Amino acid sequence: MQAAEKISITMTSEQLRAVRESVASGEYASTSEVLRDAVRLWQRQREEHAERLNAIRARIRRSLDDPRPDLTGDEVQANLDALFAEAEAEAENEAKCA
Repeated sequence: MQAAEKISITMTSEQLRAVRESVASGEYASTSEVLRDAVRLWQRQREEHAERLNAIRARIRRSLDDPRPDLTGDEVQANLDALFAEAEAEAENEAKCA
């Protein structure tokens, strides 16, 4: 275990009650263990958030670097309309065959 440093924190009475209840129920061995677990969770959430942001940035970068020409809003709508029409036609054909 790494060297530990003692700190002082301020909590609301509700937060402290929840911590003490977790210790009293045997879920944790001490209040320190509750707080260490909370910090580990916080660290993991920060890492996952950073990974999501990096993935979004990479997708944006790929999109910006994409050599294909940009589409206008009308072109996008026309493409979507065609895709929906095709899907509806396929569904109708499947219904007739069933």
